[in-house]
Amino acid sequence: MTAADAPKPGIHLVHKTVGQSSFDVIRGFKRRAFEAGQKKLALGHGGTLDPFADGLLLVLAGQATRLMELMHPLPKTYVAEVAWGVETDTCDLHGKPVSESGARPSQTALEAALAPFLGWTDQVPPATSAKKIDGEAAYKKAHRGEDVVMRPCRVFLHAARWIAHDLPQDQPGRSTLELTCRGGFYVRSLARDLGRTLGCGAHLAALHRTAIGPWTDPGEGRERLLTGADLLPWCPSRLLTGEEAGHLSHGRAIPVGETLPATWPMPSGFPDPGAPLRALHDGRLVALLRASEDGLRTFANLRGGL
Repeated sequence: MTAADAPKPGIHLVHKTVGQSSFDVIRGFKRRAFEAGQKKLALGHGGTLDPFADGLLLVLAGQATRLMELMHPLPKTYVAEVAWGVETDTCDLHGKPVSESGARPSQTALEAALAPFLGWTDQVPPATSAKKIDGEAAYKKAHRGEDVVMRPCRVFLHAARWIAHDLPQDQPGRSTLELTCRGGFYVRSLARDLGRTLGCGAHLAALHRTAIGPWTDPGEGRERLLTGADLLPWCPSRLLTGEEAGHLSHGRAIPVGETLPATWPMPSGFPDPGAPLRALHDGRLVALLRASEDGLRTFANLRGGL
């Protein structure tokens, strides 16, 4: 593999397939970088997907790894298949049944069940989640057979609607849900909680992530690199002169100047992500800025730019 084939700095939109872990995808990027002679390229992801799920994964390369925390508060859109009648210990299709029921939810009941979960609510993550307990991921403790008690977390569900139902008369059936939530929301937990609300039990049978913020799933086998003004389009921008870029790179403040508005708006009613100010120079994202007493200063210097 040549240097031209190596992962370039920026945010890569990647389709993760069913069966892969998010870290499998990262390992593939590391292998490509190593084979191209880039042994020290920093890599990370902008939010995991469980191995049974597929869809959009953000792979952050080089200085883009410094943008990782900005990915968490973005809206994430999923299409989820919920299987009724069985709750499992992992809240998904690979878990062991913990309760079963022959009850069949009605479409009327299904429509009414969604409303209480919209907005900010307290949600108990699955015991097999990546949430930390005493500094260790909960799923590691669960896989060792330890008792895992998960504390409720504050989460945000922006929108949810049923898009299909398969509810035969002789069995509980399945339903397909499209939803948009903030980072930190567990769709597996929503499936479990809907089953308890309806009194029939449920688990997540399939999950596809279609979008994160302004970016959509590129499709299997495809990859798209984001750089420059395509990065963080929900943030306002400050266009820099060469002199101003030099001042910022040496830790000096620049005048507030003219700020350009964001080019991608957050959905109406979605929590404010606290977007920083982008510093763009010659088509590259070179820094993130914040106001100070003497103008604008860098709080994240993306050396070399993206």
